[in-house]
Amino acid sequence: MMRNLLVSAALLAAFAVTSTGLVVFTHTATAERIAAAERQVLVQKLHALVPPTRHDNDLLADRIEVRDPELLGTAAPVSVYRARVGGKPAALILTVVAPDGYSGEIQLLVAVNADGSVAGVRVTAHRETPGLGDRIEVERSDWITRFDGRSLTDPAGDGWAVKKDGGVFDQFTGATITPRAVVNAVRNALRFVERHHTELFATAPPRALEARHE
Repeated sequence: MMRNLLVSAALLAAFAVTSTGLVVFTHTATAERIAAAERQVLVQKLHALVPPTRHDNDLLADRIEVRDPELLGTAAPVSVYRARVGGKPAALILTVVAPDGYSGEIQLLVAVNADGSVAGVRVTAHRETPGLGDRIEVERSDWITRFDGRSLTDPAGDGWAVKKDGGVFDQFTGATITPRAVVNAVRNALRFVERHHTELFATAPPRALEARHE
């Protein structure tokens, strides 16, 4: 009886060890594939705004983190991917937040050329109303492309607003809050880049780039 119990216990222990090992191995292998897939998706999103023909460096490797709750829409660190050609600045891509969407935060990629103009904007996550606010997605309409080529001087001053507020950007029928939030977020991203242009494009990452308002 004792021998049978010992054999059963040993078999159970061996089974448990083997099962645990398989679970750990599967998790590790799966996690690596998932991480690689996520990196590939991110690269595709970045290249949609700053294509490979516009830079010769690794965007994922040339990345820094910055903070500015007022202009970047979040107290959390914001990733900035830096595009260069021959070591010279070409563009930045910031992962900013529009905190005041109709249904909550709207996460954005805002690409800014070295001359301060917008290279492109894309929405990466939101909870806006389907059929109304979701027109900020490039798959739903071309509204988000209206920022391309814009800068803090084009439009100047109060032009950075939806038409209902006296600006140049269209609002959506039945949904003004969503485009208003995106317009404000893009303008604030441009203001952030203008204030920190030298540090953002520095060859070596700065020790810390925090909010600096004048």
